[in-house]
Amino acid sequence: MKYFDIVVVGAGPAGLAAAHAAAAQGAHVGIIDDNPYPGGQIWRGAPDTQSDPRAPQLLGELRGFENVEFLPQTRVMYAPQPQHLLVQTPSTSNTLQYKQLIIATGARERLLPFPGWTLPGVTGAGGLQALSKGGYPLEGKRVVVAGSGPLLLAAAATLKGKGAHIVAIIEQAATPALLRFGLGLLATPSKIAQALQLNAQLRGVPYWRNSYVHSAQGERALQSVQVQRGFEQELDILQCDYLACGYGLLPNVELAQALGCATVARDTQTVVQVDEWQQTSVPGVYCAGEGTGVGGVDLALAEGHIAGLSASGLKEQARGAFAARTRWRKFAERLGRSFALRPELRTLASDDTIVCRCEDVCHGDLRTQTSWRSAKLQTRCGMGPCQGRICGGATEVLYGWRPDAVRLPISPTRISSIID
Repeated sequence: MKYFDIVVVGAGPAGLAAAHAAAAQGAHVGIIDDNPYPGGQIWRGAPDTQSDPRAPQLLGELRGFENVEFLPQTRVMYAPQPQHLLVQTPSTSNTLQYKQLIIATGARERLLPFPGWTLPGVTGAGGLQALSKGGYPLEGKRVVVAGSGPLLLAAAATLKGKGAHIVAIIEQAATPALLRFGLGLLATPSKIAQALQLNAQLRGVPYWRNSYVHSAQGERALQSVQVQRGFEQELDILQCDYLACGYGLLPNVELAQALGCATVARDTQTVVQVDEWQQTSVPGVYCAGEGTGVGGVDLALAEGHIAGLSASGLKEQARGAFAARTRWRKFAERLGRSFALRPELRTLASDDTIVCRCEDVCHGDLRTQTSWRSAKLQTRCGMGPCQGRICGGATEVLYGWRPDAVRLPISPTRISSIID
């Protein structure tokens, strides 16, 4: 068993900021992450080589603290008792005891079903971006990037930098909404600089607004996609090797829910409910970053800083980051309004379109069900290896369902880890 003053689950921007704030006050901090290297999804790879200078600065200072311990390739399985976490590494398991816990588990992509979305070559936008950062070969491959939100531009820029040919970027949001979002960037000048940088990197790449992927075609692998552009009668056909498609992000709230933390529904998302100090409804448990609502790296850093100081008992010092948090929460609200999903996306799946990929459950089997629980009992939807992490986000959009419970263990677990 290992003992820590504060355990931080998640080594993305929010988790690193929280750990730094706590460690600077002398707390003994343990940082858990299931990846080999810190950085999370947004700083994936080697944070000390990121273009964002905050990544190498945070990581460098954390590595210099003697009271900080990184626990990479470590997953939380469940809490055997209060203030304890049972964790698993590739080779062993261990129990961590803590005084305070900070959950910074980030978010995952929302994937929506459409005919052909299970073909080899169809991936999440962030998923293909992560694969490319890990060395997956894309040199000369034709890629369509589709879905919604600024992350499409970031993914496309990364893929282009890895040698992929970006056929087009397909954005479902309409032009007026995009213009309003662009004007709103005047309140956050740093985002204007990022937008200009991405625009330079993507110069010459077609950007189709008010458009969405209608279907994907191919015999044994993806060959083309059909795109609905505006109100045109005919669909555009784009030949491609990969379709990277993502409709925003969904907070990872499973650990918080398993610990009994209250959640609330906000803008088609289930988020962890926190107070002004980032504390959840469970005493001694805090949450920061995308788990409290998707808002980007700046909001994650502000919330992480507040959580780290609050968990260290320095709430008055934490007030210094309140203004930044408020500013970036307003940005997150504008982001949510501008890239709200259009209703047509709920009508793309046909009766034989698979919704739950783990259990091969189709739309025709699900649309007659009345709830998430009913669907699980009648069809096994959400009972496969991903435990509803993929189909849960889709069924929330298609049918308005929300998963009502978290099944333990939270992550796939070796029997020996439980027995030990």
